[in-house]
Amino acid sequence: MTELEARAFSARDGVSLVWREVGDGRPLILLHGLFSSAVVNWIKYGHAAVLAAAGHRVIMPDLRAHGDSGKPQDSGHYPADVLTDDLADLLDHLGLDEFDLGGFSLGARTSVSSVVGGMRPRRLILAGMGLAGLSQWHRRSAFFHKAITEFDTARRGDATWMAVQFMKTMKVDRVAAGHLLGSVTDTEPALLAGITMPTLVVCGEKDQDNGSAAELAAALPDAILKTIPGTHMSSVTEAELSEAMATFLAQ
Repeated sequence: MTELEARAFSARDGVSLVWREVGDGRPLILLHGLFSSAVVNWIKYGHAAVLAAAGHRVIMPDLRAHGDSGKPQDSGHYPADVLTDDLADLLDHLGLDEFDLGGFSLGARTSVSSVVGGMRPRRLILAGMGLAGLSQWHRRSAFFHKAITEFDTARRGDATWMAVQFMKTMKVDRVAAGHLLGSVTDTEPALLAGITMPTLVVCGEKDQDNGSAAELAAALPDAILKTIPGTHMSSVTEAELSEAMATFLAQ
């Protein structure tokens, strides 16, 4: 796929947020994972092209503190669940009332938080996410705060090594990322009963980073579980990811 134009709008607090899109048809919002970007998660490995070819208008924002979006270092720009506010602002900017929503890892976490807060996509896709990744986010957050702290000292074999290498590859702003981590809140499992739209839980067969995807699917009222090849880091590169998404959305 050729490079997609980066478009920008201002969030409610004035921070510039960027999105890219491709295709026509029913809007599909895709949210990328922590320390990543829309280009890396959705465009680089062909997922956006597959979904566009399947008849979707694929809309892919760079989350606050990621990619080409603003990375303010003032903690005041990171209130609780600011990413759900940013998603609502994007929908308002685009004038979208009917859409499908999906996310990988932190993107899935943001999608759940948004739906629990009242957003109503037609269908929901949660990739790279398990039940513990929602209900015990504070543990994942502590790990990534540790990775930020060990950015200059981590050695091969350390628990944080891979996360640090990814941060370096993505040129992550560690101050902004640290504030963002603190803005994400846990989701009580009981609240998942309110996610009533059809939901796809899709996860790599070797991915336990966010807990059990099977437990997450079982906790949702109308969910199906699809297992694809890969770990948490590699599953997003697999063609089976967008194939599973396209199949689900066509149902």
